[in-house]
Amino acid sequence: MQIWVDADACPVVIKQILFRAPKRTGMPLTLVANQPLQVPRQPQIQAVQVASGFDVADNEIVQRMAAGDLVTTVDIPLAAEVIATGGQALSPSGEMYSADDIAAKHTMRDFMDTLRAGGIHGAGPWVLGEKERQAFVNALYL
Repeated sequence: MQIWVDADACPVVIKQILFRAPKRTGMPLTLVANQPLQVPRQPQIQAVQVASGFDVADNEIVQRMAAGDLVTTVDIPLAAEVIATGGQALSPSGEMYSADDIAAKHTMRDFMDTLRAGGIHGAGPWVLGEKERQAFVNALYL
């Protein structure tokens, strides 16, 4: 089993939590992004830089991951692909996506995109508080 991170949109505080995961779990950690990443020099942590472009990092994760791997992402379509290929998907807010709810989340994401495109704005940027960080840690180490 391995931990993969969609690192382009992953909050710094979540990356810091994830950097401790290989020592606690024994699982390798790979961060994938379309920009250079600085990661601790540990044998079980690596960063993969991919070309810029729509879904390039997501596609790299899906191609490299195996069933049973854990992927941390805020990207609902990526989470859906991970689940479809037998992996687990965890949001930085600590929510474990499931096959039962991913279709509804995808529909809501598309609906909100339609509203934003029509000039209707949502509630503002997502805030990652202590409650969400703790939920992420709890889900990561279950």
